[in-house]
Amino acid sequence: MSLAVPPAPTPGQRGFTLIELAIVMFIVTLLLGGMLLPLSAQQDIRNFADTQKRLADARDALLGFAMANDRLPCPASSTSNGLESLVSPGVCTNPYDGFFPAATLGMSPVDAQGYMVDGWGGETDNRLRYAISTANSSAFTTQSGMKNTGMTILAPDLQICNTGVGMTNPGIALTATCAANTSLATDAVAVVYSLGKNAGTGGAGTEENHNPNPRSTLGADRAFVNATQGSAFDDQMLWLSKSTLFNRMVAAGRLP
Repeated sequence: MSLAVPPAPTPGQRGFTLIELAIVMFIVTLLLGGMLLPLSAQQDIRNFADTQKRLADARDALLGFAMANDRLPCPASSTSNGLESLVSPGVCTNPYDGFFPAATLGMSPVDAQGYMVDGWGGETDNRLRYAISTANSSAFTTQSGMKNTGMTILAPDLQICNTGVGMTNPGIALTATCAANTSLATDAVAVVYSLGKNAGTGGAGTEENHNPNPRSTLGADRAFVNATQGSAFDDQMLWLSKSTLFNRMVAAGRLP
């Protein structure tokens, strides 16, 4: 008894060979990889834009608070649950290394402890930071301190540098100064900033080290760095200038 030999498959019946399957999988992998990279980049752009908007909203809220209360709020501490933290009336516990006092100003979005967060997430490192000038015996955070001191005497002293290289006395609260020709501002009243996308891992580099963060090795001081965005620096920062504050306070009848 002979066994029948099955007929050879026609071209329409033949399946994929292993080589053909491998080529298809390779092409699919390339296509998926090409899609995922743009999606990741788009998410980064959205997070950056959201953070910039929140920083702008925070700066506007500071102006609103100043016009309503005749002073600026102190930063929140790490234990104040988003409320401003004071040693005594007008004197802040963390003038240079505190958090934005979202609970005091009624701002959102906030994390479970009441701290306003940036567009990158809800972790502790993603909380918005806030610094305030202590010049003129903390006149900017003291009730009627600005009015009693007078606009011609008020001299906010927060500095914004475009690099930390060459900075004088970094880490020394009242005397840290931008290097020559690196100043973006030398009389800022307040600074609000985010640690950016690398918040959980960065902060000890040459530039970010100057902005108080969990990995900084420098003490908190009055000088902050707003360098060019790149792989070594991704902090996002806005500041409140003396002229803007005075303009709003005069318009509100709080000054002179």
